[in-house]
Amino acid sequence: MRAYYSDHFVLPLPAGHRFPMIKYRLIREGAARAVADLEFHEAQAASDGVLALAHHPRYVDEVSRGALPEQVQKDIGFPWSPEMVERSRRSAGATIAACRSAMEQGVAVNLAGGTHHAHADRGAGFCVFNDAAVAARLMQAERRAARVAIVDLDVHQGNGTASILASDDSVFTLSLHGARNYPFEKEQGDLDVALPDGVGDADYLAALETALAQLMSRFDPQLIIYLAGADPHEGDRLGRMKLSMAGLAARDRMVFELGRQQRIPIAVTMAGGYGKNIEDTVAVHIQTITLASRYAADWN
Repeated sequence: MRAYYSDHFVLPLPAGHRFPMIKYRLIREGAARAVADLEFHEAQAASDGVLALAHHPRYVDEVSRGALPEQVQKDIGFPWSPEMVERSRRSAGATIAACRSAMEQGVAVNLAGGTHHAHADRGAGFCVFNDAAVAARLMQAERRAARVAIVDLDVHQGNGTASILASDDSVFTLSLHGARNYPFEKEQGDLDVALPDGVGDADYLAALETALAQLMSRFDPQLIIYLAGADPHEGDRLGRMKLSMAGLAARDRMVFELGRQQRIPIAVTMAGGYGKNIEDTVAVHIQTITLASRYAADWN
């Protein structure tokens, strides 16, 4: 299975901002130990034209030049730098590459990505460009997949994704998220399942099973982009959910099994994760990558 990365672009961040970034290096190192035959590939940067498939050209230009309005930069959550721009472009490029690879081999992963709070004209919540929306649109433009489903299992609603794709019937957005969690003003996706604080394995998995069944009854995807957030884990500082490692493994298997049974390629992104212990967050992501690699082997 192929894995795409951009974690060597280190951002010059204040100490309080480093956690969301350092985990990606740890994911790559841990995945290399856990999955013996994982093929690592450096992600290429998404061009202005590709990003404009989901973002306003003016916004792409302002990001590139460091000319964002102060409030927009503040909403993104870390300061502007050339490294920020390059990493954001390459994170989108990694999801694009994972989608192309999944269409060939069944399953592939971006070792970052899942930047689902980025809207067409602004970023937010550590998200600059919306990699899933960009990749979905490019797969359609390249005639690889006419219908794409985005299955977002980060604990936060993919509000940017829903907003960008609101009038696009060719991309189906499914989100399971915390009802009372960020963003506090939700956007309307194709299928939104809002869950209460403290939800555990059994109720979460039942909700996911129902949601996936609804997805397949309403839509016929030729590609799934799966945001496999680690933040539903019981040890997450921001998640407010109580999923165990076993519950998260069952979640991942449910998505991968759908792809295997229906022969739908799946591109996986890591999305969020802010554990009280960074090791827990990294372990959740590596578990997802390990399970993905098994389904990639079954696919072939």
